[in-house]
Formats: sequence, C-alpha cells, structure tokens
Amino acid sequence: MTISFAVLDDPIRASLLGAHAHLAERRGRVLRYPPDVAPFLSMPPDPGPADWDDVAALAGPGRKVSLPGAVAAPPAGWEEVANIPGVQLTGELVPGAYDTDAVRLGPADVPEMLDLVERTKPGPFLPRTVELGVYLGLRFGGVLVAMAGERLHPPGWTEISAVCTDPAYHGRGLATRLVLAVAAGIRGRGETPFLHASAANVGAIRLYERLGFRLRRTTNFRTVGVPARIVERAALTLATAGEADRPDA
Repeated sequence: MTISFAVLDDPIRASLLGAHAHLAERRGRVLRYPPDVAPFLSMPPDPGPADWDDVAALAGPGRKVSLPGAVAAPPAGWEEVANIPGVQLTGELVPGAYDTDAVRLGPADVPEMLDLVERTKPGPFLPRTVELGVYLGLRFGGVLVAMAGERLHPPGWTEISAVCTDPAYHGRGLATRLVLAVAAGIRGRGETPFLHASAANVGAIRLYERLGFRLRRTTNFRTVGVPARIVERAALTLATAGEADRPDA
C-alpha cells in the first residue's frame, strides 16, 4: 500500500476529518477535539480574521488553544503563551514487537494514568484522551509504572504518544518495550506509526531513532490565549446574523 505523507502536514485535521470525525467540534473552517480529549485545534492553511473569530468562539474567553504545525502568527491582541520547537518522526522501518506483559488500559485506569502523566510530563494527556486509541501499560506489584498509546490517526498512520516511565523505573527499557508494542498493534492494522517530540528532548529522540524512526520534518507546538474582546465580537456577529435570518427582521 502506498503511504501518503501529505496527511502528516496537518495530522490533526486529517484525523478529525477521518478516524476521529465522531469527536470533531467544528465552527466554519476550524476543527478541534473536545477539550477533555485533546487540546489540539486545526485551522485552514490560509486563516483570515473570520477563522480566528471562530477559534475564539470555540475555545471561549481567556482559554488557551494548541496550534501545532506551521500556523500563521495570531492577530494583534492574542497572547502567544508558548512556541516550542519540535520534530515529527515516521516509523516506516519500525516493525514493532508485541509484549505479553503489556496490559490494555481503559477508562477505569485513567486516574492512575493521569497520576503517572503528572509525575513524568510526557505531554498532553486528559481525562478522555484514552478514547483516541489503544493505550498499553506495564505494572509492577500492581502499580502502573510505564505507558504509551495512540493519539492522532490520519489515514494510513497512527501517532504514538504519552510515552512515559516512572523515574524510579528508568533504565529498564520499559519505554522501548511499550513503543514497540504499540507499534506492533499499528502495524497489525496495516498502518504506519509516527510520533512527535520536543526538539529539546534529545534523549527521547535518540531512543526513537534507535528503534528505527526517522526525522520527517521540524515543527512547532504553539499555544495561544484567546482575548475576550474577540470572543465578544464573534458573539455579536453571530447574534446579528441570527436576527437577520428571522422572518420579521
């Protein structure tokens, strides 16, 4: 099967128009995940003032939204909270390897997963993130000490994410085992794994490269804050349009 790399230019949009369409929230040309699933939002490649108004209306006043990838700088008045250099790696050469000790994690495990994420900071993981795909964990003495799972799902690809290990268990190869186990499940569906990492996380990038992942492109993880005045303007525009549509308007 021919692999399309183009869908990885905006994997959020490709996921929300495809495998994750049932989760998509949309306003105009803007798409996003529910805020308790993932913080990510996708804008069109040529955003205009109306698109930024739609972002504001979707997110709400004072809220923060994540705009990964090559997105134009927000208009004046928006706050850029973070702009972190990152990398996108693809795993065409990663065969994966099932791990009989890895257990499937589900909604009942979310409190433990959130606790592990809080201690290890692998990136965004929220109360409903587990709905995005298969998450696997390793337990010692019944305690969850490492996990990894699936997040974005553009056609033909699945992103590996939330790779984390309790610091007390570092050096045992648990992250390697879980990444390969998740990759094996992805390969079993006839798809290809990919992932993102902070460019500053050199240790993680080296691990992924040892497993066969290769750099596809650099990117940025941008977070912006919504100014209340734009939300008010968008709400006024919507209300005015609604009045114009009334039969007695």
